Amino acid sequence: MELLKVWNQLTTSILETFSPWELAGFLSGIICVWLVVCKKIWNFPWGILSCGCFLVLFVQQRLFGEAILQVIFIALNIHGWVEWLTKGAKQGNPEVADVSRMEFAILTTLVFPFTGALWAMLTWLNGSAPLVDAWVTSLSLVAQWLLNRKFIQTWPVWILVDVLTIGLGIYREMYLLSALYVIYISMCVVGWYSWKKTLLASRYNTNG
Repeated sequence: MELLKVWNQLTTSILETFSPWELAGFLSGIICVWLVVCKKIWNFPWGILSCGCFLVLFVQQRLFGEAILQVIFIALNIHGWVEWLTKGAKQGNPEVADVSRMEFAILTTLVFPFTGALWAMLTWLNGSAPLVDAWVTSLSLVAQWLLNRKFIQTWPVWILVDVLTIGLGIYREMYLLSALYVIYISMCVVGWYSWKKTLLASRYNTNG
């Protein structure tokens, strides 16, 4: 009975401290990233659920860039789901690969004008932390695109996004969000290592 009482007090404290949307986004987000690390296609529906929860949260916090990002993420998760399904049907399982220099150069080039335009829009909307918000949004789109294409370069970009989001979460006193992204960084390191092993094994098999 004493253990049950402690558990009830703990859950009550968590629910009073954190938004239910933040909690739901936190849990579904961890499941999503772990499924990405394991290269499982079910990361996409969990990602859609997590984005939906954070969409509500960011609108409440007036982080409009992050809110817009969640809508775009939902669309990109649908795109990635279809992409992995299509490649999986053709190849048995979509393979980890390196992004081409041309594609990465195009993505990198697009980040700067998009960030500038988004910064101006968020400033006009009186959003919170518009510059950091704009950078996070732009880099996250690049990272998600690389993930959809199953390029290993998705991981360092995600790590940069996570670092920026931790700072943004602390600034807005959204500490559970910051804690989530600390966990994301550790999972990104594991994912990067795991995908690298897969990529090296694929190259070894190809080269004989």
